[in-house]
Amino acid sequence: MDATPGRTTPGRTTPVRTTPVRTTPGLDAGLLSPVWAGAGDPLCDEEWVAAMLEVEVALARCQARLGVIPKSAVGPIESAAASSPVGVAELACRARASANPVVELVRALTEAVARVDPQAADHVHRGGTSQDILDSAAMVLAARTLTRLDADLSRAAAALAQLADDHARTPMAGRTLTQHAVPVTFGLKAAGWLTLVLDASDRVRQVRASLPAQLGGAAGTLAAYVEYARVAGLPTKGHAAELTAAFAAELGLREPESPWHTARTPLADLGWAVTAVTGGLGKFAADVLGMSRTEVGEVAEPAAEGIGVSSAMPQKRNPVLATLIVSAARQAPAYASMLGQSLLAEDERSPGGWQSEWQPMREALRLAAGSASTAAELAEGLAVFPERLLANLLLTGGAVVSERLNAALAPLLGKAAAKRLLGQVAREAVNTRRPFEEVLAASPEAADRLIDGTALPDLLDPANYLGAAEELVTRVLDRHRTRPTSIG
Repeated sequence: MDATPGRTTPGRTTPVRTTPVRTTPGLDAGLLSPVWAGAGDPLCDEEWVAAMLEVEVALARCQARLGVIPKSAVGPIESAAASSPVGVAELACRARASANPVVELVRALTEAVARVDPQAADHVHRGGTSQDILDSAAMVLAARTLTRLDADLSRAAAALAQLADDHARTPMAGRTLTQHAVPVTFGLKAAGWLTLVLDASDRVRQVRASLPAQLGGAAGTLAAYVEYARVAGLPTKGHAAELTAAFAAELGLREPESPWHTARTPLADLGWAVTAVTGGLGKFAADVLGMSRTEVGEVAEPAAEGIGVSSAMPQKRNPVLATLIVSAARQAPAYASMLGQSLLAEDERSPGGWQSEWQPMREALRLAAGSASTAAELAEGLAVFPERLLANLLLTGGAVVSERLNAALAPLLGKAAAKRLLGQVAREAVNTRRPFEEVLAASPEAADRLIDGTALPDLLDPANYLGAAEELVTRVLDRHRTRPTSIG
């Protein structure tokens, strides 16, 4: 027998629910996805309904301009759409009956128009199908989100470019497989982050420019649209293309060559753009997490009251911005994969496939937008500590420039012998806890052939072994300076 709420069942190890079950829709404000919470949600249910109504109005406007419906019908349709003819919670429940929200939305809109102008009500959604409205609304919202996202990427890029420029010659340890490798510069590391941001922005802009309007009618032939043009006494040849072009322009979207009801490249493209954004920013955040460890201390997130606090440990200042970015990067590829599967669409409309796209698209875009905004905040406030970068670089007592020493010794000892010698020196330094440079100087084999008392300090100075780091930083900064600052 089930336990009565509020009572304890003997032998039961799981808690018994003592609060009532919610029967009305609740609020999704990003409680479990804080990377986008608090910045406004341009992809919430209300915005989806508003976008679908915007698409219905755009269709009416275009058909009126082309003479398919009377111009007098547009005003009542616009007015009814602006009045929010149906509540989101009610629409969500009603949508179950048709497996999409458009059918009930059109019914509610038509009733609202009829209350103002019964004749205008006959011209709502003329020739349209549910997928035309929902797909076009999805692209409108995606376009707005990508534009906003790219603005945040530009903010992040500007901040990272400044860090790269300021620290083009600030030496630090390059790390491979978690261990010191050779000296690099913090400017080059920042330039690497900047490259990823610019790459992501390029893809976002490319996808934003390619987002298409959807207008295909019941099965992608635009037959009803053409038929209504015939009924209105208009030439039918070329009408489909003319209407599609006007409709796309009205919504600020690309005019597609043909309907894409089951040619879902736009969804796959969105998934790839989201992966590029969250993955690139995730690399930036992952590096910040490693470099901000207490024992490393090379960078720190921007400090502010209440930011990064722990519920248990008063001393903690957790790198929460980087944490949020990494969390988005771990989630987004799964949603992108779901969007990639949208390409496997059956016939002229996919049952279940189409419906499965909506939530992954929304969550993917939410994560990408939140990640970009958070990354901009992180980059703009990131504190860099050159003294810690240098101290960590010198931890191995010169071993970090072994590659350079190998190149200097190779002509004298042979490449293999030189590498073997330096490996022995490195092991002895570790085993005896003596500086690498001290063990090397005491090696007769190295001293006889290389060291003259003045050459070793120069060879061991990490600042003298930075390769083309500064030139590479300049090249990345040149790319940043010469690209357009925003979408458009």
